[in-house]
Amino acid sequence: MNAKILILLGLAALAVAESGENLGYGDSESHESFESSEAKYDFSWAVSDESSENHYGHQEARDGDNTQGSYYVLLPDGRRQTVTYYVDGDDGYIADVKYSGEASFESGSYESSSSSESSFEAPRYAPPQRRYYDSNESK
Repeated sequence: MNAKILILLGLAALAVAESGENLGYGDSESHESFESSEAKYDFSWAVSDESSENHYGHQEARDGDNTQGSYYVLLPDGRRQTVTYYVDGDDGYIADVKYSGEASFESGSYESSSSSESSFEAPRYAPPQRRYYDSNESK
């Protein structure tokens, strides 16, 4: 009995497959392209924290293979570094770096402490000392 049902179901499946009936999965000749479109975006952000005097930001725009942008940061010496860049196909990342302002150091900063005389002594290293324990002594 089970064999007859299996044969009957197999014949029904074969008949449906040969009829070319469309089951709603789309026609094999009209495939829609699922390739992604070219990348396109534009963003910018900035940080300006007066308490730490930390100022920096970034902006970038891309449309397909054309990418360009800039970013800036306030350096510890008081100058502002600005990098303007673009991406040029096979040549890659092309950057133009500029500085604005004048470098200055406050007293007690890096410049004043970078003298030839050091205020601390360099560490001294020695090979490890072997230590033997007596079996009656606690470690």
